[in-house]
Amino acid sequence: MAGIACPYCYHRIAGHRLWYQCAGRGIPGQPGCKPAVDEDRQRETGYADPCLPCYQPPRQATIGPARPVCPQCGGTSGRRVCPCCHTPLPTDFGAATSPLIGMVGAKGTGKTVYLTVLAHELRTNTRRRFGADVRLAGDQQGDHASSLDWLKRNVDTVYDDHRLFAQTTPARDGRREPVVFEWRQEYRRAGLRRLGTTYLSFYDTAGEDLTSQENTFDLNYLAAADALIVLLDPFMLPQARDRLRLPAAALTSEEATGDVVNRVTKLLRHQHGLRDSQRVRLPVAVAFAKIDAFFDLLGADHPLLRTPRAAPAFHEAAGQETHEHVRSLLHELGADDVDTHLRLNYANFRYFALSALGSPPNYDNGEVDPGGVRPLRVDEPLVWLLSRFGVIPTEGKR
Repeated sequence: MAGIACPYCYHRIAGHRLWYQCAGRGIPGQPGCKPAVDEDRQRETGYADPCLPCYQPPRQATIGPARPVCPQCGGTSGRRVCPCCHTPLPTDFGAATSPLIGMVGAKGTGKTVYLTVLAHELRTNTRRRFGADVRLAGDQQGDHASSLDWLKRNVDTVYDDHRLFAQTTPARDGRREPVVFEWRQEYRRAGLRRLGTTYLSFYDTAGEDLTSQENTFDLNYLAAADALIVLLDPFMLPQARDRLRLPAAALTSEEATGDVVNRVTKLLRHQHGLRDSQRVRLPVAVAFAKIDAFFDLLGADHPLLRTPRAAPAFHEAAGQETHEHVRSLLHELGADDVDTHLRLNYANFRYFALSALGSPPNYDNGEVDPGGVRPLRVDEPLVWLLSRFGVIPTEGKR
């Protein structure tokens, strides 16, 4: 896939040919530019607040840090923006691997809870495991709070208030504000220690966005995604409901898991221009969510309920074992059609099992277990994807 995806408008752009935003400081004797509504930014992202104008840099090479001149006021600026939506981007965006990671799942899968817990884990336990500096990136967009405000509000809700979220509202015109992380760490290459920065973009789709093929095609970011995390709701699997004896409040959708996956597949095949004989090649982490509901059914000694060794790498052999155990569980629960579909349409997918909360919530009143949030294996899908992009190492290859 050419170029790199802008994490705000989903367009593929050339990382070395970003535009610049005026700093609002003109040359001596000439006033700087004034903020105004940027029609391109409003059209692409919905952001309608006044902002300083953006401009294309000269094509000739420059010596030293690039600070091209604003054609309107003559002032210089080093603030870079997306050439399509004019949203400010980090200074070194495009200089390293920056995968756009889409996250999809049907209504009631628990995507918002999962993304909240994953974000919290990234900033605490996962960064310590890999010795990485992990921070939220990006400024406030439109009517949405900043990513930091979003995370604090959600963490307070789940971790402190012990409450679940209301259903995520559908995307507006296929757009949803992303959560963007900056992952910076030291790595060794050719015997030398170097520093590298990777930007990770996540989107929380509403389940309603995937209830028809038409809505799925409106989710433009899926077409731009470099990788996907697909959350499967075990409560939607054919035999899980009877065996788990779930309360009525836990069953928020009748949407079959296989139907959602099939619609996403059709979109990807169309956008990538694949022939019938070809498989989708982007990495897809298929996560079997809410595994906490299966604790009694599986038994305490089941391999899926063991916390893996927290090494600073993805362990390939252990990942393959998890993959096979989840595959076996899918077949046991009558969801072999999902496995067959993935196997025949995707060249690079891996199964995972996780619990964002660590124990079943009270679905009737929307409360988290009084024991608090105790995540189980929530970062494994992301760690695998990072290993596929070479951001972190892989060990234990078979």
